[in-house]
Amino acid sequence: MTTNLQMQITEMVGVHGVIVRVSLIQADGSTPCEIGAAMTIAAETFAGTVGGGALEQEALKAARKMLSEHAGGNVAPWRRTVRDYPLGPSLGQCCGGYVRLLFEVMSAPELAEITDTLTDVSEGEKVLALRPLKSGLTLQFCRHRKEDHDGWPLPVRRAVRDMMSGTRPWTPVLTADWYIEPLGSVRTPLFLYGAGHVGRAVVKALEGLAFDIYWVDIAANRYPEEISPAVHQLIAGNPSDIVPHTPGGAFHVVMTFSHTLDFDICRAVLAKGDFTYLGVIASKTKRARFVRRLVESGLSEATVSQLHAPIGLAGLSGKEPAIIAVSLAADLLIRLQEKQSKASAPEEGKLGVVS
Repeated sequence: MTTNLQMQITEMVGVHGVIVRVSLIQADGSTPCEIGAAMTIAAETFAGTVGGGALEQEALKAARKMLSEHAGGNVAPWRRTVRDYPLGPSLGQCCGGYVRLLFEVMSAPELAEITDTLTDVSEGEKVLALRPLKSGLTLQFCRHRKEDHDGWPLPVRRAVRDMMSGTRPWTPVLTADWYIEPLGSVRTPLFLYGAGHVGRAVVKALEGLAFDIYWVDIAANRYPEEISPAVHQLIAGNPSDIVPHTPGGAFHVVMTFSHTLDFDICRAVLAKGDFTYLGVIASKTKRARFVRRLVESGLSEATVSQLHAPIGLAGLSGKEPAIIAVSLAADLLIRLQEKQSKASAPEEGKLGVVS
């Protein structure tokens, strides 16, 4: 697998010889970009953004000064520097926040180390890049949950372990003067039951969002002829049979052609438990009928109360597939972000910083 980091650096170093990668590693208050935003800067060009405006101009100026110093020769490998920027009048910005940027010079030697380490990484493999903020120390990578290094400070080892095991969000973090950056992305599994008109609109609306979509229906001919390679097609004569094999914490959205199938899927998800969201496309009448039958089937009222019906945002009405899809996608994204915030909030002091 070629990671985005490796690809960007390979392309820029190949053309320009030496570049500076700028990463936004800490943010407090109102800021134009989130932690993890990055730029790759060469003498004559750049790619990416850390928020635009005066902040980005200052980053370009600082990076190109480092490039000019590197051109003078006799520069040690893995040169890094950190700069803090209050986003106030001094930068002509009214955000009122504060950001910390990491500047890192990279050329052929640094690229060779990265390539050697990532050569045999398989598609979908979880990899963390670990950057000490201090110059001269090699960029390191973690590929296994039990991987540990004596040279990593204890907070770094703890953060790496939690991220690799899934108990901490797969998002960049600064801890103990080390910046930990996930390579690639880990998407939340979402099981969509039903490939009708609304199901197709939902798949389009979810495209590009942080969901790994598993599209379930009873036959191949129920799907459109062309399906994105990023969508997993699952065919099952009885879609509820899929449920016991779904991972914990998944999202489930039910909209098949059959009320019977819908009910069976909803009951299977509720009985299994360990899910983030369960929603079924339904009128208020269908919801009332489902709730009554689910309780009669032996599920507790507390368990059944986790069922969302109707689906989507309450303030956005409309029965057209596209409107339903946009409303649902927005609701699911809000719920996903809330889940991620809850998972990370107890461990964070300043935003993006683990103590």
